[in-house]
Amino acid sequence: MQPVVTVGLDGSPESLAAARWAADEAEKRRLTLRLLHAWPLLAPEPAHASSEVDQNYWAKRLVHTARAELQARHPGLTVVGSLVADDAQEALLQAASESEMIVLGSRGLEAHVSYFLGDVSMPVVARAERPAVLVRAESPAQGAHPAPAGHVVVALKLHAPSDDLLDFAFLTAAVREVPLLAVHGRSVPLHAHVPWGVDHAATDEMTRDAQGELSRALRPWREKYPQVDVADSIRLANPGKAVVQAAEGAALLVVGRRAHRHRHGVAPHLGPVAHAAIHHGHCPVAVVPHD
Repeated sequence: MQPVVTVGLDGSPESLAAARWAADEAEKRRLTLRLLHAWPLLAPEPAHASSEVDQNYWAKRLVHTARAELQARHPGLTVVGSLVADDAQEALLQAASESEMIVLGSRGLEAHVSYFLGDVSMPVVARAERPAVLVRAESPAQGAHPAPAGHVVVALKLHAPSDDLLDFAFLTAAVREVPLLAVHGRSVPLHAHVPWGVDHAATDEMTRDAQGELSRALRPWREKYPQVDVADSIRLANPGKAVVQAAEGAALLVVGRRAHRHRHGVAPHLGPVAHAAIHHGHCPVAVVPHD
């Protein structure tokens, strides 16, 4: 199967924003864009049917309208539509296993506070075999005038596997031709606290040690992607809060999650940094599974 970027489409403003983001990313990566609409009650395809008797008319119209818009915005991009008569979650997970990434929309609660994921998106993000990207709905101004390209931020947990995470982040920055910021957040331990605040000698030592570890982790990727302008940041704060703050104004925030070997009856879950990014980040968030 030809490499694709798949986006889940349900006609909501969030899914349309996700489709526009996915089209831009697919074009930059020179991949095909697949628009997937899944619904268990889709009828078998009739040989010839008018809109009055075709039970899938509105599903087809949804995909066709989105495809026409995206094709007009990206004339050189190959866009294919896909209607799947299956549970949306299962269809998206299957599509994710066949794609370079899966892109989903995120519904807003309050623009300045957070947003939540629906019943479909969260399990897909937690179980997808490939990177899953979450995109919030655009404001009317954004739809007419897309925001300028910003940098890519990647959240790193030191002493943990990070090759898949860094490869995705560096490649994304490279194809977008934007800088990359690698961020490591680390809470100040209790022993570094003193009655008048914190022991700066202890925190300076923590920062130096973490800086050395971060530099070593980034070195092979700087060599692999010499065209990417890379900066790094050690932040002595709650890791989730540190990452969300670092991603202000970013084009994409990349976080990792453990690729769980799912056991029967055990629900997949995301770590605290991924949760913070998903619920409090203001830019698209890519969740990358890793061993």
